[in-house]
Amino acid sequence: MDGIILAGGRGTRMRPLTLHKPKPLLNLQGQPILAWSLLSLRAACQRVIVVVHYLKEQIARYMAAQKIFADYQLVEQRPAPLGTGHALQCCRGAIKSDDFLVINGDDLYAASALSRLSRGAYGVLSQQRSDYQRYGVIVRSDAGGFLRIDEKSPSGRYGAAAPCSIGAYKFAADVFDYDLKKTARGEYEITDYMTALAQDRPVAVVESPFWLPIGDPAALDAAQQVDIARWIPGPR
Repeated sequence: MDGIILAGGRGTRMRPLTLHKPKPLLNLQGQPILAWSLLSLRAACQRVIVVVHYLKEQIARYMAAQKIFADYQLVEQRPAPLGTGHALQCCRGAIKSDDFLVINGDDLYAASALSRLSRGAYGVLSQQRSDYQRYGVIVRSDAGGFLRIDEKSPSGRYGAAAPCSIGAYKFAADVFDYDLKKTARGEYEITDYMTALAQDRPVAVVESPFWLPIGDPAALDAAQQVDIARWIPGPR
């Protein structure tokens, strides 16, 4: 199975650390963030695709030197990053497996949760969050099935905590049969793929015991103290 890492963004919220280095290569406990992402996918995937754009040459050099995945491919997000859905679209010709995982390149996930996610045809990784208004809330039917993702919902719409989509997805190749429309921000969002296909197919919601979003310098500093190795096994 292929695993896709979305790593083409400019990392503007991480500046000044990303002025001369792409965000996936920033140091986290002795190795790049990207290394942790690769390690998290290792149990579920045999091949990875890394979506690049900003300072792509540095990521290319790292991937050529790393020993975690021998089988990998870089895909450039052209002509410029236009959202997570656009990043996935750019991978269409590079995907070799019938189904595949997709993860955000600046978030870390439990390897065990990604393995569970990989077992269904379609799925989304979830975690209960009290600050759900910052994320996309997973809305379920009365029977408990996935319906849609409610992006950036206002405070008070849900209870004290709500199940949020945390940026890791499982798709089958026919996801590309669905058309995406630009959002008001002028981007294509991968969450709209999930909402569209849920009208026709069941989507699994897999709870993750660990999620580490690394959005800005303060989050990166805090992440240096997190026991990441508990959730993502290190190099063999």
